[in-house]
Amino acid sequence: MEKIHILLVEDELTLAMIIKDTLEELDFIITTASDGEEGLKTFFEQKPDVVVADVMMPRMDGFEMVRRIRQSDKLTPVLFLTARSTINDVVEGFELGANDYLKKPFGMQELIVRIKALMHKAFVEKEVSNLHEIGHYQFNSITQQLTFAGSLQELSHRESEILKRLCENRNEVISTQNILLELWGDDSFFNSRSLHVFITKLRHKLAKDDRIRIVNVRGIGYKLIIN
Repeated sequence: MEKIHILLVEDELTLAMIIKDTLEELDFIITTASDGEEGLKTFFEQKPDVVVADVMMPRMDGFEMVRRIRQSDKLTPVLFLTARSTINDVVEGFELGANDYLKKPFGMQELIVRIKALMHKAFVEKEVSNLHEIGHYQFNSITQQLTFAGSLQELSHRESEILKRLCENRNEVISTQNILLELWGDDSFFNSRSLHVFITKLRHKLAKDDRIRIVNVRGIGYKLIIN
């Protein structure tokens, strides 16, 4: 099992070192930051598995840091550590996207249990988010498998990534340019033709359910529609 990478954002240096030393002894990987600005920068550079953050910090507080993280990342678990425990503070933290709240002072064992529970919940949610119902088909974007009435088809990496984007944006147009830049690295005419070939392959693989359509929106992109 891979080690859990924690970003610890805490301005109390002594407390940060105690947490870091304790968790590293238990085989966690710990990166520390001493305020919200440093924490925000470190988060996007290192993409940790979980964020443990104080609320009251200099330069940028924990609430503002998490608000900015949640603008582009909705899934990484966040645990607030704070001496502020009024109901309004707790509500504000959860509304901003926190997953848990631990009041100072706290026991290290409780912190460890909370972190493990958050990681388990995040793992389960990630597994569920990788499963897509497409009419009578089931699509698993991790295993790259498409199932219909017990019959299984293996998709290529690009087929799977294209279908995943179509599923996540069902009934909405996804831009050809965005797909090309993300999966091919450039949006040249040659790659655009290649994308069209992959779309044609996906249409064939989804053809057993005639309610499913992948529509070409001319000059813009593609849309997955299920009638």
